[in-house]
Amino acid sequence: MIALSCKDIRLSYGIDVILDGVTFNINEGDKVALIGANGAGKTTLFRILTGKLQEFTGDFFIDKSKTLGYLSQDLSLNLDSNVYDEVLSVFSSLTTMEERMVFLESEMAKPYDASNEEWHAKVITDYTRLQEMYDIHGGYTYKGEINRVLTGLGFSPEDFTKDISILSGGQKTRVALGKLLLSSPDILLLDEPTNHLDLQAIEWLEEYLASYKGTILIISHDRFFLDKITTHTFDMIGGKVYTYNAPYTRYLELKQKNYEVQMKAYNQQQEEIRRQEEIIERYRSFNREKSIKAAESRQKQLDKLERIDAPPAEDRSAKISLTAEIESGNDVLIAKELSKAYGDHVLFHDVDLFIRKRERIALIGENGRGKTTLFRMILDRVKPDTGYLVLGKNVTLGYYDQEQSDLSDEKTALDEVWDDFPELTTREARTYLGSYLFRGDEVFKTISNLSGGEKCRINLLKLMLRRSNFLLLDEPTNHLDIPSREALEDSLLDYDGTMFVISHDRYFLNKVADQIYELTEGGIVKYLGNYSYYVEKKDNPERFAGIPVEERPSKTRIVEEKKRKREKEKEEKDRKLRIKDLESRIERLEDRKSALADDLCKEEVYSDPMKTHSISQELKDLEITLQSLYEEWEESLEEN
Repeated sequence: MIALSCKDIRLSYGIDVILDGVTFNINEGDKVALIGANGAGKTTLFRILTGKLQEFTGDFFIDKSKTLGYLSQDLSLNLDSNVYDEVLSVFSSLTTMEERMVFLESEMAKPYDASNEEWHAKVITDYTRLQEMYDIHGGYTYKGEINRVLTGLGFSPEDFTKDISILSGGQKTRVALGKLLLSSPDILLLDEPTNHLDLQAIEWLEEYLASYKGTILIISHDRFFLDKITTHTFDMIGGKVYTYNAPYTRYLELKQKNYEVQMKAYNQQQEEIRRQEEIIERYRSFNREKSIKAAESRQKQLDKLERIDAPPAEDRSAKISLTAEIESGNDVLIAKELSKAYGDHVLFHDVDLFIRKRERIALIGENGRGKTTLFRMILDRVKPDTGYLVLGKNVTLGYYDQEQSDLSDEKTALDEVWDDFPELTTREARTYLGSYLFRGDEVFKTISNLSGGEKCRINLLKLMLRRSNFLLLDEPTNHLDIPSREALEDSLLDYDGTMFVISHDRYFLNKVADQIYELTEGGIVKYLGNYSYYVEKKDNPERFAGIPVEERPSKTRIVEEKKRKREKEKEEKDRKLRIKDLESRIERLEDRKSALADDLCKEEVYSDPMKTHSISQELKDLEITLQSLYEEWEESLEEN
């Protein structure tokens, strides 16, 4: 049964097309990932579905019997309330029932008055019915559910009484998410629900949503999260939605396969069109009545051909390239017995590090454990309470700050790059910015007016230009869309320096990290593998999770493939030479045919029966030869 559907939804702002005929159906119980580059129109579509945006054409349908819940980036919270009371407001109907039940209990406790028996009976009846309704709607379990959800989202019991007004933006988002989950709508629209959650909270949310009974449509760049929850993937490209009945990783395989099939069909048709146009042009060039008619016939067939569209191109992504200007020594960082506390709050102690050249290490741990503080120690911006650390020979540091604190709000994007790298020419600076998706006048946008993703790209560009050999990356994928994340991942895989990264993006960690360091209060626990290896070792400490080596083609197979390729190239070369030879022969014979036809018009020929017969016979022989050559020529063209 369809829970939600869209039909031909379109939205434009001037010449900018945001949505271009969006059409899809979502069945009851489906869990759908809505993905696409930043600016593709995902949040715009959510705003249309929730009635917050009216400027569109087309239709959408939501089952009127279903309730709809929406987690947006614009939060609606009561700042005068505390965390627990704000979430409790979801159950206002139950608290109202509780107040009514307390009142009825007080009424029932009054001395029995035989003259008012009907009233006493009504009070008891009302209380019984209300108690049944209270039970049906979860009255005896909702407080436990509040505790479960708030704890799962990372709130401690001490946080429950904190005022909303003093919470961070991330904490407010978690309160809003908690309210939405506890309201249990039939259809959930979630816009980046994993933002501001640590790994433990994300894993809890995965389990919660995986068992959720309703329909879910999620906008997220967290690919690992999408794989765990979703059953369908909707890809927004160029204002359109392309649907796949598969979670994210399987969708990638299907998308690539579909793209290859569609591109092959498109290229084959384009090649056939070019071949037919070539034949038509050649027929016309012979300027014979028969060849002109053949050209017209083929042109009619070509005009009737149903053209195949090229498959949609990927949305553009930043061209990220990270290289080290100089090579560091083998020992990049040595740290011994580091500790840090703020008052009675201990972040960590007894932290030892020994990082070698070209290692790619991920640092994970609960929020507030001090991961960023450890990075700032390495940068010499925070002093450890105890211990020491030493950078190795020729080590040059490059730091990516998730808070973007190194950016100046009043500067333009161009000035932000120029001030740090004044040796760049105007053309060079704008070229670099263009490769990071700042085109035209976008380079003059001030930092304060940039989106989170745009600020990320500015910092990544500056990191690239520094060409450091030891990168400290603090949540580098935050605010980046999936194409940009993939570009960053590919760049880091090719990076020739050393990487130490903090990230909650498990897909990213699986792809780029070869070691996981877990920061605990008592030090570092090391896992010599990617994130999936870390999870398996945590769950099964005695089990070794090896990564299978891909089977490589044998030398014999490689030689055979090269031989087949050379033979194919030779055949193609011979075919083109044969076509060229046939065309030359046809042209010579056509010229001879025209000359003989002219001779038949001469008096000394048509007055001489012998000459006339000889020329006529030669013309017949030429016609037969030409017909054979034309057939051979067409067959050679069709071999391609």
